[in-house]
Amino acid sequence: MDTVEVAGLRIRYRRAGEGPPLVLLHGAYEDSRIWRRQLDALSDRFAVFAWDAPGCGSSDHPPADLTAKDLGDALAGFLREVVPGRPHILGFSMGSGIALELYRNHPSVPASLLLVSAYAGWAGSLPPEEVERRYAQILAELEQPPERFIPAWLPTLFTSRAAPAVVEEASAIMADFHPAGMRALLNASARADYRDVLPAIAVPTLLLYGAEDVRAPLSVAREMHRQIPGSELVIIPDAGHMAALEAPEDFNAEVRRFLAGLSEA
Repeated sequence: MDTVEVAGLRIRYRRAGEGPPLVLLHGAYEDSRIWRRQLDALSDRFAVFAWDAPGCGSSDHPPADLTAKDLGDALAGFLREVVPGRPHILGFSMGSGIALELYRNHPSVPASLLLVSAYAGWAGSLPPEEVERRYAQILAELEQPPERFIPAWLPTLFTSRAAPAVVEEASAIMADFHPAGMRALLNASARADYRDVLPAIAVPTLLLYGAEDVRAPLSVAREMHRQIPGSELVIIPDAGHMAALEAPEDFNAEVRRFLAGLSEA
């Protein structure tokens, strides 16, 4: 892994390939290892970057008073230091919120957005009682060892047909979370609302969801599609929230197709 310092934080990241830059932003309880299949498969055409978000993986812990704006600014600083040109930004779940935060304050930076299993922030896509339930659930989990609660996450991330080895890999990555880092990220982003950002998005945008996602269901996907001008919604059959792991061939093919269309435009 490589390292860069951004606003006093050491950010670790992985890079593979050469070509137009594609930046991958992981979700909660994860780090850049979750993108192994994309780093391998997409690096033949793209310079693929996958960061460990502040507080995740091998990156430094952010301050406890981290804000959503701080996260977007940290990503902007990372891109300035590491990524050449205007990158394509692909954010998964929590990472999609960081991508939208980047767009809110740095709209000239992304060449395109690829929002995967995305929300307009929890507060922008979910009922208030569900936002508070999720927030309280994760706060409680941060006081527990991972083996107590990670198994309960897995059925909400994958369908029952997912390969056991894939589920085990995700479980092992999630179990390496850092409680202090995750708490800072949760407090920064749990109540974020990006409904005001969606209609202002003026770059090509792909929305990519698993057909059987129970965390960001298709009702959320369709509302995101309705709100983002000119966006494209693609639904991957037989996949859940973590479609990039459960159906990597289909997922990678859709990313390639979308980006190839931009290069030909």
